[in-house]
Amino acid sequence: MSEEPTIFTRIINGELPCHKVYEDDLIIAFLDIQPLTRGHTLVIPKEPAPTIDQLSSSSATALGKALPVVSRAVLKATGATAYNLIQNNGHEAGMSIAHVHIHIIPRYPDSTHSFLWEYGKIDHEDAKILAEGILAATE
Repeated sequence: MSEEPTIFTRIINGELPCHKVYEDDLIIAFLDIQPLTRGHTLVIPKEPAPTIDQLSSSSATALGKALPVVSRAVLKATGATAYNLIQNNGHEAGMSIAHVHIHIIPRYPDSTHSFLWEYGKIDHEDAKILAEGILAATE
């Protein structure tokens, strides 16, 4: 990870302005400056973890508590009928800023963007081995 602070760290530190919609000791949320839809909001832990697997338990818990609160507020303020939560980890996954952040993207009856993909088929033999490996890695 770069030693240079990310744009999100600079916002958290008050070095850059934002349109803040929520803040507590561990989390900040603000409107995305490149919104996909009206009300597109970023929810960010103040801890500078680059990916969610590197986030502390306390920040992860705070993020989990803040998401429903901010999501409800975005829906109420925008009148959106639905929303997407998008969270990428790593450059190959589409992450452009190496600081954990979750997008709340309001959806409206006339929304045209899509996050759909082509589904594959599971290989049950491989899935059994994979599930055992993942389960073992959680212990």
